[in-house]
Amino acid sequence: MAATKRAHVLQFAVLGLLHEGPMHGYELRKRLNSVLGTFRAISYGSLYPCLKEMLAAGLIAEDGPADAGAPALSGRRARIVYKLTPEGKDRFQAWLADAGPEAYEDELFGVHLAFFGRTDRDIRLRILLGRRNRLEERLATLRSNMAKRRERLDEWTLTLQQHGLDSVEREVDWLSHLIDSEIDGNPPSSTSTGTGPASK
Repeated sequence: MAATKRAHVLQFAVLGLLHEGPMHGYELRKRLNSVLGTFRAISYGSLYPCLKEMLAAGLIAEDGPADAGAPALSGRRARIVYKLTPEGKDRFQAWLADAGPEAYEDELFGVHLAFFGRTDRDIRLRILLGRRNRLEERLATLRSNMAKRRERLDEWTLTLQQHGLDSVEREVDWLSHLIDSEIDGNPPSSTSTGTGPASK
């Protein structure tokens, strides 16, 4: 199940980047790591199997080698350029419009957020509200667990748990700011939205 979710996250991100235009694998990996770097690093070992699956599913197509006009270099394979197919565009739009509970989870929320510029305002607001509700539930659980176990934990464990609590509280505050901006119809400012998603 976890592997399926990771594949979903990566495919969503690949489709979003290819929506901007064709790219080869090296460029895709570089862009993916800049988009998803906060959440997880992408290796070639995960990217190329994902691209192979997406090719087989008809979501993307090969657009020829990136250096087709250049002289061949011995021992080097030409970089293949990938582009979206109509099916890939449809799948990306469907994922953008999905505001269900999976969109509130840690990794998938990050990908949704990266493509909020192409997402309808109502969908953005539903995802932000859902994410905040999910984290408020997590916050209540963390506080309850700390209160119950405080006397049985050493200072280092308490410090670690307090750090986790503080991180979730910061993200809840950040989400509240984004939600207020959406309701007011103002784009969020990168200098005034707090620290962003907490590291997991």
